[in-house]
Amino acid sequence: MNLPNKITLSRVLMIPIFIVFMAVDFGWGIIKIGGVELPIEHLVGAIIFIIASTTDWLDGYLARKNNLVTNMGKFLDPLADKLLVSAAFILLVEMGTAPAWVVIIIISREFAVTGLRLILAGGGEVVAANQLGKIKTVTQILAISFLLLHNIFFEAIGVPFGTIMLYIALLFTIWSGVDYFIKNRKVLVESM
Repeated sequence: MNLPNKITLSRVLMIPIFIVFMAVDFGWGIIKIGGVELPIEHLVGAIIFIIASTTDWLDGYLARKNNLVTNMGKFLDPLADKLLVSAAFILLVEMGTAPAWVVIIIISREFAVTGLRLILAGGGEVVAANQLGKIKTVTQILAISFLLLHNIFFEAIGVPFGTIMLYIALLFTIWSGVDYFIKNRKVLVESM
C-alpha cells in the first residue's frame, strides 16, 4: 500500500473518532466567545474533521505528483470522502444545526453520482471530478466546519456564516449533480 492510499485509509479511520467526540459528552467544559458556547469535545471533533478533510487534498496531490494513482485509491478516496461528509451532516442534523431536508438532498446526490460512476466504470470510463464538483466539496467542508464549531467565529457579530455556507453548498451540490448527469446522459440512456 503506497503513501497516498495510507493517507486515505487514515481518513476512514478518523471517522469513528470524529463521531465519538461529536456525540459523547466527556464533561471537558465549554468555551464561550461572544455568547456562543462550544463544548470542548466539539472543538476536538471539528479539528479532527478538518484534518481528515485536508487529507483528501493531500492524498490526491501525492498520488498525482509521484505517479502513485492506483485502482484502490480511485475506489477508496471517494468512498472515504462520502463517509466523512455523510457522518458529519448526519451529526449536524442530530445537533439541530442543519435541516434534515438539506442533508437528505446532499447525501442523495452523493449516492446518485456514485451510482452513475459505477455505471460509467462498468463501461470502462473513469470520470474525474470537474470544477463544479470541487467547488461543491469545498463549500460542503466549509459549511460543516463552521457548523461543527457552532459558528463561534461569526455568531458573535451576528453572521450565520455556517448556515449561509450550508445553503451555498446545497446549491453547488444540486448544480454539480445535475451537470454530471447531463454530461453523462448518453451512458444512462444506453444502459437502460
